[in-house]
Amino acid sequence: MIEISKNKIPRAWQRMLSGRRLDLLDPSPLDVEVEDIAHGLSRVARWNGQTSGSQSYSVAEHSLLVERLIVELKENIPTKWRLASLLHDAPEYVIGDMISPFKAAIGINYKEIEARLESAIHIRFGLPAVLPQQIKRLIKKADRLAAFIEATQLAGFSEIEAQKLFGKSDKGKNIFLNPSAPEEAKIIYLKRFKQLTSSFNPDKV
Repeated sequence: MIEISKNKIPRAWQRMLSGRRLDLLDPSPLDVEVEDIAHGLSRVARWNGQTSGSQSYSVAEHSLLVERLIVELKENIPTKWRLASLLHDAPEYVIGDMISPFKAAIGINYKEIEARLESAIHIRFGLPAVLPQQIKRLIKKADRLAAFIEATQLAGFSEIEAQKLFGKSDKGKNIFLNPSAPEEAKIIYLKRFKQLTSSFNPDKV
């Protein structure tokens, strides 16, 4: 009979396709790779997969939408904050996309893990570990606007219902969503990341 020690610590790391081993409880920026983020996010479905179309709408596509919307909300926003908006859901490449009601049910432990991952990701790509409050608010505004667009175009919400939950803005009214296959979403996400980082000097953060 094999005895299992009661003091054995459960595994809290995940091996990535890049070969990195990311510790969820104590993530190191050195173990964060954008290829892993893009790969994971392109395969995580928004709205728990409850969207119309032959393809799931991925968190990678949502992130690209938020980055697009943040520019509509604030013209000439510095590139580093556009990068931050693209990465705003990056922790979900490890922990998945949980709907807000489930996050609330899990409570503070989930938020702490998410915050640690977010800080490691920010540091890895030359951003402040914790974003300024005004930038957080702007990204949240773009995130809610993205949710309104997604809800009404893909997730079966009426405009009235979505407006009550997410608010509404005249921005983004000419955006029409067409979910992509995971590999295509991954390629587009990586391309946008490289465009932003090519004109971004982390030393100036």
